[in-house]
Amino acid sequence: MSSNMRKAAVLAVLILGLVGVGASPAGAGTTQFSGTAAFDTGGVCNGVGVPSNFFDYPPIVMSGGLQGCWYTDVLTAKDNGVPSGVYLETGQEMFVGTFDGKTGSFTTTYRFESKWDPDVSSLVEVKGRCQHPIVAGAGGLAGITGRVDFRDVVANGTYVYRGHINV
Repeated sequence: MSSNMRKAAVLAVLILGLVGVGASPAGAGTTQFSGTAAFDTGGVCNGVGVPSNFFDYPPIVMSGGLQGCWYTDVLTAKDNGVPSGVYLETGQEMFVGTFDGKTGSFTTTYRFESKWDPDVSSLVEVKGRCQHPIVAGAGGLAGITGRVDFRDVVANGTYVYRGHINV
């Protein structure tokens, strides 16, 4: 076999291998999900079993792929103030409820970024989003991995979320 034929054969094997990898499921066993969320105004979230440091904000009621309550522990906050209006926050959060028919809880770390109207007197959010890599699960959600991303719907003070989870 000539050197050029050998190179062509190796290239063909590499290309076929990459095509095979691309054709396999991106996350075999991974479930994509989405939903909406809003602060608990009706006393749905009772906080039973949630550590006391997870109440820096009122609980959030989750509907859609995640059914339950979301609790927040703020670890760092940085308000860049005027003129930028940028606010950054990190911390950890806890979900307690049901996912894909399994009941339990999981914790995440998070990073929140938002832009606020630079007029300090207005306190109006322009946009916000956060990313939540899952750290650990318990109960029916033990062994869970994945990520949940939120986007603020500033017009009505709610949130939309989506993510990928493997249980």
